[in-house]
Amino acid sequence: MPRQPRKKTQRHGHLFIIGGAEDREEDKLVLSRFVDLAGGRKASIAVLTAASNYHDEVWKVYNDAFRDLGVTQCAPVVIDNREQANDEVLAKAIYDADAVFMTGGDQVKLLSLIGGTRLDHAMHCALRERGTCIAGTSAGASAMSEHMLYESGPELQPIKGSVRIAAGLGFMRRVVIDQHFSERKRIGRLLSVVAQNPYLLGAGIDENTALIVEPGLGLEVIGEGAVTILDGREMLTSFLDEDRHQQLELTNVKLHLMPAGARYYFDAKGQGPQTRTSDGRMVPIALYDVVAAVASSSDAPLAAPLAA
Repeated sequence: MPRQPRKKTQRHGHLFIIGGAEDREEDKLVLSRFVDLAGGRKASIAVLTAASNYHDEVWKVYNDAFRDLGVTQCAPVVIDNREQANDEVLAKAIYDADAVFMTGGDQVKLLSLIGGTRLDHAMHCALRERGTCIAGTSAGASAMSEHMLYESGPELQPIKGSVRIAAGLGFMRRVVIDQHFSERKRIGRLLSVVAQNPYLLGAGIDENTALIVEPGLGLEVIGEGAVTILDGREMLTSFLDEDRHQQLELTNVKLHLMPAGARYYFDAKGQGPQTRTSDGRMVPIALYDVVAAVASSSDAPLAAPLAA
């Protein structure tokens, strides 16, 4: 799409990453917060159903949910091939929306349809230039990062060669996202990811739970569950010594559990961490690098590190 003029805005863009199975019929806690970040009832929301094989059914579910929350400007974006994803009109519709919501389905299908297209580029531009809220649930959540988990074996333990990683949409740099995390007992496969790629953090998001990232500034967890962060940067592992399909030995893997209500932000000058929780807790120094990595993106500068 042609380069859009940079628009001044006081809004900060958000990444709104949902672990799947968010409530769409009762209190809609997660979706309600998404609508707030989009701009409220007057916001325009584009629902991208490219990951699904059932566009009409999925669109109806979310259209009904958003209308129940008072949103009247909600429109489907149906992509069946890459030609459509490179259509200038659809790309402009994505750019002009206050929020984009990527539904669940198959993340490989989603990337094969929109990866590298004008529509993909429009989402990045909208996040950076307009403060658009970019959301994904289930498969849409997995696709948000630069590295995307798309296949795994049935094992509950970390196994060499049991997971596959592909390129994602690149809204986050150093994180691999897994969804339906606690409910489907996926800690083993996320450990397999970390063992294979120690530079990457594993982020497991529970159902009806969202990780909200304000690029370059901080993050927050809302909903009913938690976000589990696995950090293997100082890990010792038998990965290189084991044969394929063998169980791995992993030591010194750090696990951070961030329940709903956790909120970690850098200070306004980017000189250190602070928290915005109501009880005034400070962010532990041990979490600084993790929050910085999760909040970093290709569309925003990273906050300055702590002085040595």
